[in-house]
Amino acid sequence: MRLRPEAVLIAALLGGCAGPGLSRFEQVLAANDSATAALGQWCQTQRIADPPVIRALADKVELAPASAQVRETLGVSSEDLVRYRHVRLVCGTTVLSVAHNWYVPARLAPEMNRTLETSDTPFGRVVSSLGFRRERLATKRGAMPECPAGTVLSHRAVLRLADGRAISLVVECYTRANLSAD
Repeated sequence: MRLRPEAVLIAALLGGCAGPGLSRFEQVLAANDSATAALGQWCQTQRIADPPVIRALADKVELAPASAQVRETLGVSSEDLVRYRHVRLVCGTTVLSVAHNWYVPARLAPEMNRTLETSDTPFGRVVSSLGFRRERLATKRGAMPECPAGTVLSHRAVLRLADGRAISLVVECYTRANLSAD
């Protein structure tokens, strides 16, 4: 786990703003570039399921084509392929997050793309070997417009390779189930 200095500052600033459950959850998220890794840690420490394995249950029906704004954020042209993956991240049977993910398949290895298309492996785990870093664009207590009712925390972030190229734009909608484990 990489602990970033700005994450420590954010966690300290947010610490006094809410109950201990949400504050602790935010600290775990802020300390990780991968939401998948953070949810795995949270699932384990809160004993949400045994084993504490995070799976991505994909909604294969919902499609959200990449808008001009999404393409600009990802640094791709209108001709470049951008895929969309809408998932519920679960630990056991508990939904911890609903995520919208627009990603650039050309910036991933072919095996990574196959895994994303055919398995319940979360994006963060699939691309972890790329050593990506998270650039948080927005955080909101409650739901962003893309999030379902009952969302307690929302993040919008870009995942970038070491050379700065974006591989993914994500909107993450964290559920109340993260707090009921306290």
